[in-house]
Amino acid sequence: MTISDPTAGRSVLREADAETSRQLNTLAGWRRFIEGPPAPPALSSRSAWQRMSASERGLYDEDRLDHHARMLTVATSFVEQTAICGRRLVLLNRHAISARRGLIVSGPAGTGKTIALTQLGRSYQLLDRARHPHAADRIPVLYITVPPAATARMIATEFARFLGLPVRARSNMTDIIEAVVGVCTDTRTGLVLVDELHNISLTSRHGAEAADTLKYFSERLPATFVYAGIDIEESGLLSGTRGAQISGRFTLIPSRPFPYNSEWKGLVATMENALRLHDHRPGTLTGLDRFLHDHTGGMIGSLSHAIRGAAIDAILTGTEKITKKLLQSIPLDHTAHTTASLATKTATSR
Repeated sequence: MTISDPTAGRSVLREADAETSRQLNTLAGWRRFIEGPPAPPALSSRSAWQRMSASERGLYDEDRLDHHARMLTVATSFVEQTAICGRRLVLLNRHAISARRGLIVSGPAGTGKTIALTQLGRSYQLLDRARHPHAADRIPVLYITVPPAATARMIATEFARFLGLPVRARSNMTDIIEAVVGVCTDTRTGLVLVDELHNISLTSRHGAEAADTLKYFSERLPATFVYAGIDIEESGLLSGTRGAQISGRFTLIPSRPFPYNSEWKGLVATMENALRLHDHRPGTLTGLDRFLHDHTGGMIGSLSHAIRGAAIDAILTGTEKITKKLLQSIPLDHTAHTTASLATKTATSR
């Protein structure tokens, strides 16, 4: 198909690019994530911006919108703690024959669990690449998300889907598992990341079988398994016989809302430095760091959403700056709203 409008062409390519980048649970999407995001667009001078034609400004603004739409990864203390603990477990498991130890990242939604999980995987894969620069066929990291109401077959299918293995309706569980184990063994998979673990419920037969399938994969694959999910320690996944097997072999790292401290201020400053707005006065957001903490309940996901959403609105409306009023107009998730309201009530009652 021929696309005569260059703006439309770039839009189509960008949509396809964004779709691929979001699919971390495919090998192609994961490898794209490993390469890192593109360099942020340069901020043109106001005079150059004003001299742009309508089509030029449209492309320029689209690049800035795409930049602000991306989730900025910040090396927080939680991300660093997860990376250090994960790396330690990989080394301890290097010569283990069985009963390999794993890691669980657990906490409320919006506290950076997936960021920590994927950054651990990225650092491991980059290290593996440095050690084996000419081995293009290696798949050192496998990343899956647990589907809602997961069954054993769904878990096995997610492993196969990441690797690009076909799963037909008539394929039985043994065939799928053996195919996955064979590919992972041949490609030297050493780290398996399992996100959204809370979608497994041990109270149902299907959920229990799904947990057993994960355990079986961990026994068959010479890899370190790292799980992430919402409030795992309270979900029942660590109780009973199956839960005891998990809790006896897995280290748990809790994620929590950030307190208002120097690290929070650094987070706000880092996000402000990443803005590409023409009329935004540097220091505006750092001056609002206390408000931002109260507004988001200390949730890094909500902070990122508020700042990125305000930046996008500033470009779309032409105001080109972020204000307190604009931040307040960005709807946040219910968890952040509830946490912020509770913090306000607590402070008021003192």
